[in-house]
This record gives sequence, structure tokens and C-alpha cells, in this order.
Amino acid sequence: MILDFFKKYFLVLIMVFLIGCKSDDDTPVIEEDTINGFWLAEDKGYVIEFTDDQDILYNVNTSGCSIADDNFKIEELAGLQLEVLNNNELIGRSELIASDIKFIRLENQNEFCLADQISETDDPKVNYDHFWNIFNDYYAFFETRNVDWSQYEDLGEQVTSENFYQIIGELVLLLNDGHVAIDDEENNISIDAGLPNLLERLNAGLTGDLIIDSDETYNVLYNQRLEIIGLKYLGGEYKLDESGNIAWGMINNNVGYINVLGMQGYSDDESTELQVLNIVLDEMMDDFKNSGVSKLIIDVRFNGGGYDMVSVEIASRFMDQERSAFSKKARLGDSFTETTSVSVSPKGDFQYTDEIILLTSPLTASAAEIFTLCLKDLSYVTIVGDNTNGVFSDILVHALPNGAFVGLSNEIYSDAQGVIYESIGVGPLEVNRVPLFANDDYLEEKDSGIDKAVEILSNRN
Repeated sequence: MILDFFKKYFLVLIMVFLIGCKSDDDTPVIEEDTINGFWLAEDKGYVIEFTDDQDILYNVNTSGCSIADDNFKIEELAGLQLEVLNNNELIGRSELIASDIKFIRLENQNEFCLADQISETDDPKVNYDHFWNIFNDYYAFFETRNVDWSQYEDLGEQVTSENFYQIIGELVLLLNDGHVAIDDEENNISIDAGLPNLLERLNAGLTGDLIIDSDETYNVLYNQRLEIIGLKYLGGEYKLDESGNIAWGMINNNVGYINVLGMQGYSDDESTELQVLNIVLDEMMDDFKNSGVSKLIIDVRFNGGGYDMVSVEIASRFMDQERSAFSKKARLGDSFTETTSVSVSPKGDFQYTDEIILLTSPLTASAAEIFTLCLKDLSYVTIVGDNTNGVFSDILVHALPNGAFVGLSNEIYSDAQGVIYESIGVGPLEVNRVPLFANDDYLEEKDSGIDKAVEILSNRN
């Protein structure tokens, strides 16, 4: 399970960041022949060719062009909608994603994407050139991750078919970024650049046979922890939504508990994701209102992320007023795109704004970290646990000429004060630091994070 942790979201986000379109009663249908031609999303390195027949998605970088999908069906992907601004500009929008994707019409077919210039080959040197340039053109955190990428440009001279994945795997591991990955399903290759550091952090409180070195060991710790929470702390009485993403119940007569396990998948259809989510949230908040709960624990320690705006929707149920939450911008050449700022406003019939403990861990990643940004500055919220993973950027996915996919961090997120937590994560004060896994917790069948949260809440009026 731990080895598939980031791959799960990497593969999902391959779909999220390919542009999609749907229509409903409120959205005019775009006639395809009005947008036929080539459209460039410059900050993403995406070129879409719209035709009367099959549409094509290309990935472009300084080294050339690769086909990501030669039968591109926008209506099937990600819940994004296309809006025509004018003859030369398209905007891709989704209620699940915090920023728009801007497309500019190309007067002529991109010079890298002419039929005789498209790279579709297993040649390791060609693939290395694409790999290196994809990161060189779009990756946003070389300085943050303390990597001089330029010194590896000529390493392609050493690659062969036998050592290709070994070499590029070693390079991405230097970035130590949980949103950087290489996936070649055909050749059974899956490399997660953030996995070694994640394991090191998870093992910090473990010794002996409990050190995580396999899926089996991780599953033992993970399953035992969730079982203990459900049975010991919630007494076996809790609710779980149909998607299995949110569980809630009572620790005792005064303390409520919410475990948000994911920020996506509340609906089978992205177009109704937020609608279904809000039905769940309405039920949950009504339960807490009727219970008269005066203190609350929100647990995102096992939440690997999903959609930013799912996080914002959940956070809205704990807002006392509209507040600036975060900003984001994408790398664009040597500069950045315009900044998108996101605020969170109270939503629903009831908002809980009394004492809250927010539990976080190294597994708290991506959109779950966005949720943490939304709540961390509230005067009635205290963070307990460990620093989050430190991977805020949406994953930008590109195809290599050999058909493999690479994912990378292309965007910079900052909090309401402009502070960037990439690679660091958001964490508690030292006095409230509790590791996710520890030998004593396993042996004594307890959860020290919840125990610490209850202790803090018990000492407050």
C-alpha cells in the first residue's frame, strides 16, 4: 500500500490535467469546428489539436514533441469545461481545480509537432533529452530542492536501453519530491521520488521489526491504527460516507472526531463531486450540531490528497468568516503565470468554530495540505502531529517518446501571508509534535496523536 501511495494520485492526475469538456443546461455547447486547429497551454507544455475526427494531445518541451493521446476525448476527462474567450483564446475551468488553464490558438502547427518531427521512439538518448528538458522547462523547485539540474544535461551520452530507467530514476530521487514520478506500465516501472524520504519520516518513531520496509509492515501498522481509532476511541459507533472518504463520531460526550481520508472520489462523476460531498457534509455537521459537541478533532493524517476545491469545501464548514486561504502560480519559462488567490467562506446551515485540533502527518499530502493551509491560521485551531508531506503543487504530467509518463511539480503555493511550505510542510509547535507511528502505540494499542489532542482540549475551557 505504501508503495502505491503516490502512484495512485499520480495516475489520477494524469486524467485531471488533461483538458476535458462537458455541457449542461447552463453551459453553451462548443461547436468543434469553431475551435479546430492547434491550441497551446504554454505553462503546461500542452498542445491540443482539435479536428472533425480524432483530437490529439501533444506534450512539448525544448527537445521536441510527444503524443500523449492520439484519440483525445475531451468529454470524458476530469469535469473541466471549455469556454471560448475569443477566436484565439480558450479557458479550461473546473469547479474542482483552483486555477484555470489558458489555451492560445497557434497560427501554424507547432514547429515541434509536425508529422515528421514527433518523437515516438524507444531510443534511450532521445528519451533522455525529452526527460531532462521537461524538467528543465517546467519544474518549479530546483532551488528549493537544492539540485543543479544543468549539470546533468549531458548525462544522456551515457544512457543505454539497459540503464535508462536507472539513470533517470537516480536523478528524480535527487529532487526528493513526492509529486515527482516516473511510470511506465508496459515495462513495470514505477519510481516515486518522494518515497525514500517518506519512509524515513514514517520510521522515525519505530524500531526493530516494526520499521517499515515493505507493504506488509506498513499495512499492519495502518490497519491496526484505523481499527484502534474505530473501536477504542469511537467505541465502534461512527458513520462512514458511501465513498469511504469521511468517518465521524464521538470520542466522548464533549469531543467529536472527523477522519478525512481523501479529497476526491465522493462521486463517480466529477461533475457531481462537490454536490455529493456537500450532502455528506450537511449530514455530518447536523450530527455534530445535534450532539452539542464543544470540541472537535479533525484527522487528516492518512489523507494523500485529491482536488483542491474539495479541501476548500470541507474547510468552509469550519470558517467563522471569509478568509484568504492560499495563492498559487505556475512556472512559465523564467517567470510565472498570474497568481490565483483563493478565499474560503462559511458554508452550510451550521459551521463549527469552537476549539479544533487538526491532526497531520507525513502522509498528509497535496490537497490535504491545502486543507491545512485553510485552517492553520484560525485562532481556534491547533495542529498536533507531524509536518505534512510538503508537496502542494498540482502534478504536471508529460509523456516521453517511449510512452512512459513523468509527473512533476509545476506550481508554487503560498499561504495567506505569502509563506511557501513546499518541501517543508505545515506542522505543529514542537510541544505538540507526535509521530504518526511509534512502537509504544503499536504495542499498547493506542493512538498518541488522539491522546495528545484530547489532553489539550481537556485543559481548555
